[in-house]
Amino acid sequence: MERLVEVTRGPLVESAHRGSIAVADASGRLLAWAGDPDMITYYRSSAKPIQALPVLTSGAAAKFGLSEQELAVICASHSGEEEHVQAVSGILAKLGLSQDYLLCGVHPPFHKLSAQQIWRQGEEPGAVHCNCSGKHSGMLALCRYYGWPLDNYLDLSHPLQQMLLETIKSYHETEDVAVGVDGCGVPVYGMSLIDMAKGYARLVDPDGKFLPVPLAEASKQVVKAMTKYPKLVAGTGRFDTILMEETGGKVVAKTGAEGVECFGLVGRGIGVAIKIEDGNNRAAEPAAIEVLRQVKLLSEAELQALAHIHKVAVKNHRRETVGEIKPVFRLNFDYR
Repeated sequence: MERLVEVTRGPLVESAHRGSIAVADASGRLLAWAGDPDMITYYRSSAKPIQALPVLTSGAAAKFGLSEQELAVICASHSGEEEHVQAVSGILAKLGLSQDYLLCGVHPPFHKLSAQQIWRQGEEPGAVHCNCSGKHSGMLALCRYYGWPLDNYLDLSHPLQQMLLETIKSYHETEDVAVGVDGCGVPVYGMSLIDMAKGYARLVDPDGKFLPVPLAEASKQVVKAMTKYPKLVAGTGRFDTILMEETGGKVVAKTGAEGVECFGLVGRGIGVAIKIEDGNNRAAEPAAIEVLRQVKLLSEAELQALAHIHKVAVKNHRRETVGEIKPVFRLNFDYR
């Protein structure tokens, strides 16, 4: 691990975040890194775009007439805003299911105004408001398509989860996948940062030469949906949405819990995986912008538009700026 981000207050560094970064191409060649790019960690929700691929390759998306917006929300960790709820509800309607079939759990919308609106109406949040409800609706689409049971689709032994695990292994060309349980109850995958970066490189590889044709085409569809509808992937004021909007489709990004951030450089076949050791995403976001700066992907105008994320002002209760959260690492570019 390496110190990636520091938090200052006045002249002192008050705290610091350590972590590791891997930048790789679609063959898995390490192009740049910081810390330990071989470290094993959980993919968390950064795996969602890869988990969405079987919805396309199986024929389920075509059978149920899923739109690009609905594909984007299947890849999302959304904020529970009205457009997110409508997209998830639209998928369920096409499947002939209610939200009662979603096994992702329930929590209030991340978007505070949306949460307040529910409470003002004297209602309670439902499963559709869960940030993972899009992914789960995609899983239900696969279950409906294949005629698999709907009541236990979370179980690792379920044919759905076996399909997704095999997709993860084949897509990343690794058998070394640890399996745990994610925040929404489904299996979560652990692998090296290099393998995660390779996965995102393959997602954005214009040639698709490392994937079977159906997976390569599905990858292009996922990237198109996510970059065309970035607000559906996260939400108002959220990092992935802002990054994809401000870069105009140059980057496809997906945050994971516990300080994970993965993104691909669209059309260049390069992927990036970041893990913050203490799990704090406040460090992952400045680190991501710094990686993009160091690989010289962003224009000056784009860097300026993202400056408030690249170096985050620390303010006191009087709204005075008293420090900043800033990246402090240099990528190693000695290829290996």
